Amino acid sequence: MTPPTAAGVSQPRSAIRRLTAAPSGNGSRPSRRAPERSPPPRRDGRDPLPLGAAVSRLIAERGWETPAAVGGVMGRWPQLVGPQVAQHCEPQHYDEEERTLLVRCDSTAWATQLRLLAPRLVARLNEDLGHGTVKVIKVRGPEAPRRGYGPLRAPGSRGPGDTYG
Repeated sequence: MTPPTAAGVSQPRSAIRRLTAAPSGNGSRPSRRAPERSPPPRRDGRDPLPLGAAVSRLIAERGWETPAAVGGVMGRWPQLVGPQVAQHCEPQHYDEEERTLLVRCDSTAWATQLRLLAPRLVARLNEDLGHGTVKVIKVRGPEAPRRGYGPLRAPGSRGPGDTYG
């Protein structure tokens, strides 16, 4: 097979240029696409919205501003209290009616430390969320493990009380 010559390569290119540049034999021009137009706005308020605007509108309509803001604080907990405290204490629940934030710590020492920091933390949270959003921080220590029964338990027994009485 012989390699194509320079003249052999340029002939197809020139033919393509002629076909695309010249109007076809039927008198029509090469078509240009018309710019797409957006549909007119709907009058019933169902216009498409960007996702962020739709979520903000839903939060405002449902009255979820405060819980959403507190949820954002729970996500930013390490930035608010510092990485060392965040490693040992985590927010568990926000009660909107009582405006309390429940925080669980992994040791009693950290629970005591957070109780001492609670007034400053309440002020910082209210500064970030708005005045009066959090009134009290309830600090809980680690939960005691549930008492499990031993392997030598008689089926159907209710503990030592059924032996003596």
